[in-house]
Amino acid sequence: MSEVVVTVRGESEARVRAEEAAVRVTVSTDGPSRGPVIEGAQVRASSVQDGLVAHLRSGEVSEWSSARVSVWSDRPWNSDGAQLPLVHHASVELSATFTDAGALSWWLGDVTESDDVQVIAVEWRLSPATRVRVESDVAAAAVHVAVERAGAYASALGLASVSPVEIADAGLLGARPEPTAPLSARFAAASDSSGPSFSLQPPEIVVRSVVEGRFRAE
Repeated sequence: MSEVVVTVRGESEARVRAEEAAVRVTVSTDGPSRGPVIEGAQVRASSVQDGLVAHLRSGEVSEWSSARVSVWSDRPWNSDGAQLPLVHHASVELSATFTDAGALSWWLGDVTESDDVQVIAVEWRLSPATRVRVESDVAAAAVHVAVERAGAYASALGLASVSPVEIADAGLLGARPEPTAPLSARFAAASDSSGPSFSLQPPEIVVRSVVEGRFRAE
């Protein structure tokens, strides 16, 4: 036995505490008159924006926007099947990226005291620089695992050395690529009666890499 091609898989993962939270909220108003409804949504959204600007100046928010505005009307029905007068609705969607979980907790607790503000989503994530660094480190570690695994196979076959032939993300060396989810996170929230309405703890982001490699063992 002079030469054997060994195909192996290497996996690695890291858990890193989330550094940012992307939050989306909507300010919604409704009523019988279109003008006051729109004005009310604008006034309430302006108040929410003022809070975001304050957090931006203090460095607790890295960016924010309010690019989405919706206005519509409908005629609801009562329990007797009669159509009621026209009701107008207006909503403004705002988004922001918080870099401080404590500031996010207090801000959410403040804005959601009003019934016209609803939280759509909070998405925890790593900063772009950290994500690139961690993904690079995890990918390198996965390749190292593949090399060690190939070496173990070669040693079991009585062969002395291995040299790489191909290295690729999982599935690229085969006919059926596997879907990968390199980043995953969950939203954790808990009530705290002694502080804000929300007490948020940044979760750990799981960064995972799976590679496949072919090695020539001699």
